[in-house]
Amino acid sequence: MFAASALTGCTLTDLARDCEGADARVEEMAALGILDSRPDRATVARGFEEVDAGCWADSGDVTVYAERTYAFPGTRAEVAAHYRTAAQQDGWSPDPDAAPDDLSFVRKTMSLRVVFLTAELLAEEGHGSRPDLSTGAGYSISVDSY
Repeated sequence: MFAASALTGCTLTDLARDCEGADARVEEMAALGILDSRPDRATVARGFEEVDAGCWADSGDVTVYAERTYAFPGTRAEVAAHYRTAAQQDGWSPDPDAAPDDLSFVRKTMSLRVVFLTAELLAEEGHGSRPDLSTGAGYSISVDSY
């Protein structure tokens, strides 16, 4: 508990309390159709069969999130084209604060981001060597709501 209070200025109890009552919002985020949208030939990555969704709080800021991870044998350009179209059709707009090559979108209080996975990123996240995700265009799509 000391580490949490030293880093955030609050206790673990305070962090949990900030996410109290967020269960319905977490379920709503996990059910967003954009998370299930994917290019033809993309498959849900092994070990990522379920949507990763939850809530976290830091210094009074509460974020609800949902994420899916896909393996795709094609190119990053194919993935980008798919999500630019799918996001627009689902009511998302390009994030005006994002870099031009970022696949980042916004809708109301939510942000959507597609991130291509590399062997280095997978290792950082504790997923080790995953050729199915680090070749072709393995990627994750995530939505955050603040």
